[in-house]
Amino acid sequence: MIYQRVENIFIVRLDVGEEILSSLTELCSQEKITAGTISGIGAANYADIGLYEVAKRKYHGTILEEEMEIASLNGNISRKDGKVYLHLHAAFANKQGQIFGGHLRSARISATAEIYIHTVPAKIERVFDEETTGLNLIQFDPTN
Repeated sequence: MIYQRVENIFIVRLDVGEEILSSLTELCSQEKITAGTISGIGAANYADIGLYEVAKRKYHGTILEEEMEIASLNGNISRKDGKVYLHLHAAFANKQGQIFGGHLRSARISATAEIYIHTVPAKIERVFDEETTGLNLIQFDPTN
Protein backbone atom coordinates (compact mmCIF):
# COMPACT_ATOMS: atom_id res chain seq x y z
CA MET A 1 0.00 0.00 0.00
CA ILE A 2 1.15 3.47 -0.80
CA TYR A 3 -0.73 6.66 -0.10
CA GLN A 4 -0.49 10.41 -0.17
CA ARG A 5 -2.36 12.96 1.91
CA VAL A 6 -3.69 16.13 0.30
CA GLU A 7 -5.37 18.27 2.96
CA ASN A 8 -8.19 16.07 4.34
CA ILE A 9 -8.06 13.46 1.56
CA PHE A 10 -5.89 10.35 1.42
CA ILE A 11 -5.22 8.92 -2.03
CA VAL A 12 -4.44 5.21 -1.66
CA ARG A 13 -3.06 2.57 -4.01
CA LEU A 14 -3.33 -1.08 -3.05
CA ASP A 15 -1.26 -3.65 -4.92
CA VAL A 16 -1.46 -7.32 -5.86
CA GLY A 17 -2.31 -9.58 -2.93
CA GLU A 18 -3.27 -6.85 -0.48
CA GLU A 19 -6.53 -7.18 1.42
CA ILE A 20 -8.75 -4.10 1.37
CA LEU A 21 -10.15 -4.02 4.91
CA SER A 22 -6.91 -4.82 6.73
CA SER A 23 -4.93 -2.35 4.61
CA LEU A 24 -7.38 0.51 5.13
CA THR A 25 -7.74 -0.29 8.84
CA GLU A 26 -3.95 -0.10 9.18
CA LEU A 27 -3.84 3.27 7.39
CA CYS A 28 -6.67 4.70 9.53
CA SER A 29 -4.93 3.52 12.71
CA GLN A 30 -1.55 4.97 11.68
CA GLU A 31 -3.05 8.30 10.63
CA LYS A 32 -5.50 8.47 13.57
CA ILE A 33 -8.52 8.84 11.28
CA THR A 34 -11.69 8.82 13.41
CA ALA A 35 -14.34 9.62 10.79
CA GLY A 36 -14.64 9.81 7.03
CA THR A 37 -15.86 8.29 3.81
CA ILE A 38 -14.23 5.79 1.46
CA SER A 39 -14.70 5.32 -2.27
CA GLY A 40 -12.74 3.35 -4.80
CA ILE A 41 -12.36 1.10 -7.82
CA GLY A 42 -9.91 -1.61 -8.84
CA ALA A 43 -9.55 -5.32 -9.52
CA ALA A 44 -9.88 -8.32 -7.22
CA ASN A 45 -9.68 -12.09 -7.47
CA TYR A 46 -11.32 -12.90 -4.14
CA ALA A 47 -14.20 -11.29 -2.27
CA ASP A 48 -16.40 -12.23 0.65
CA ILE A 49 -19.60 -10.21 0.63
CA GLY A 50 -22.61 -10.45 2.88
CA LEU A 51 -26.25 -9.62 3.26
CA TYR A 52 -27.65 -8.97 6.73
CA GLU A 53 -31.02 -10.59 7.36
CA VAL A 54 -32.57 -8.32 9.99
CA ALA A 55 -35.30 -10.72 11.13
CA LYS A 56 -32.74 -13.45 11.90
CA ARG A 57 -29.96 -11.02 12.88
CA LYS A 58 -27.56 -12.98 10.73
CA TYR A 59 -25.16 -12.31 7.86
CA HIS A 60 -25.31 -14.55 4.81
CA GLY A 61 -21.95 -14.68 3.07
CA THR A 62 -21.06 -15.20 -0.57
CA ILE A 63 -17.51 -16.02 -1.65
CA LEU A 64 -16.41 -14.88 -5.11
CA GLU A 65 -13.17 -16.33 -6.51
CA GLU A 66 -12.49 -15.17 -10.05
CA GLU A 67 -11.06 -12.16 -11.84
CA MET A 68 -13.36 -9.22 -11.12
CA GLU A 69 -13.50 -5.49 -11.48
CA ILE A 70 -14.31 -3.60 -8.31
CA ALA A 71 -17.05 -1.57 -9.93
CA SER A 72 -17.77 0.33 -6.74
CA LEU A 73 -16.37 0.49 -3.22
CA ASN A 74 -18.12 2.80 -0.77
CA GLY A 75 -18.36 3.17 2.94
CA ASN A 76 -17.46 5.03 6.08
CA ILE A 77 -15.00 5.17 8.93
CA SER A 78 -15.89 5.35 12.60
CA ARG A 79 -14.65 3.84 15.87
CA LYS A 80 -15.87 1.03 18.10
CA ASP A 81 -14.33 0.48 21.51
CA GLY A 82 -11.56 2.92 20.59
CA LYS A 83 -10.53 1.03 17.43
CA VAL A 84 -11.01 1.71 13.72
CA TYR A 85 -14.37 0.44 12.44
CA LEU A 86 -14.88 0.30 8.66
CA HIS A 87 -18.34 -0.20 7.20
CA LEU A 88 -17.88 -0.92 3.48
CA HIS A 89 -20.09 -2.12 0.67
CA ALA A 90 -18.80 -3.20 -2.73
CA ALA A 91 -19.96 -4.26 -6.17
CA PHE A 92 -17.87 -6.72 -8.18
CA ALA A 93 -18.26 -7.39 -11.93
CA ASN A 94 -17.16 -10.66 -13.52
CA LYS A 95 -16.06 -11.12 -17.16
CA GLN A 96 -19.68 -11.59 -18.25
CA GLY A 97 -20.55 -8.23 -16.70
CA GLN A 98 -22.61 -9.74 -13.90
CA ILE A 99 -22.57 -7.66 -10.74
CA PHE A 100 -22.45 -9.11 -7.24
CA GLY A 101 -22.49 -6.84 -4.26
CA GLY A 102 -23.13 -6.38 -0.60
CA HIS A 103 -21.46 -5.73 2.73
CA LEU A 104 -17.72 -6.20 2.24
CA ARG A 105 -16.21 -8.74 4.63
CA SER A 106 -12.94 -9.28 2.75
CA ALA A 107 -11.40 -8.72 -0.69
CA ARG A 108 -7.97 -9.42 -2.17
CA ILE A 109 -6.50 -7.21 -4.90
CA SER A 110 -5.50 -8.92 -8.15
CA ALA A 111 -3.99 -5.93 -9.98
CA THR A 112 -4.52 -2.64 -8.16
CA ALA A 113 -7.09 -0.57 -6.31
CA GLU A 114 -7.42 3.20 -6.28
CA ILE A 115 -9.15 4.43 -3.15
CA TYR A 116 -9.92 7.87 -1.79
CA ILE A 117 -10.49 8.49 1.90
CA HIS A 118 -12.16 11.80 2.72
CA THR A 119 -11.65 12.55 6.41
CA VAL A 120 -13.86 14.73 8.57
CA PRO A 121 -12.87 16.28 11.91
CA ALA A 122 -15.29 14.29 14.08
CA LYS A 123 -15.35 11.39 16.47
CA ILE A 124 -18.04 8.92 15.50
CA GLU A 125 -18.46 5.83 17.66
CA ARG A 126 -20.34 2.59 17.06
CA VAL A 127 -22.48 0.96 19.74
CA PHE A 128 -24.03 -2.48 19.53
CA ASP A 129 -27.83 -2.19 19.32
CA GLU A 130 -29.32 -5.40 20.71
CA GLU A 131 -32.82 -4.01 20.97
CA THR A 132 -33.71 -3.09 17.38
CA THR A 133 -31.27 -4.48 14.80
CA GLY A 134 -28.44 -6.42 16.36
CA LEU A 135 -25.97 -4.20 14.50
CA ASN A 136 -23.25 -1.74 15.51
CA LEU A 137 -24.95 1.62 14.99
CA ILE A 138 -23.44 5.10 14.74
CA GLN A 139 -23.53 7.17 17.92
CA PHE A 140 -22.74 10.87 17.67
CA ASP A 141 -20.53 12.65 20.16
CA PRO A 142 -22.46 15.79 21.21
CA THR A 143 -19.15 17.65 21.64
CA ASN A 144 -18.38 17.41 17.89
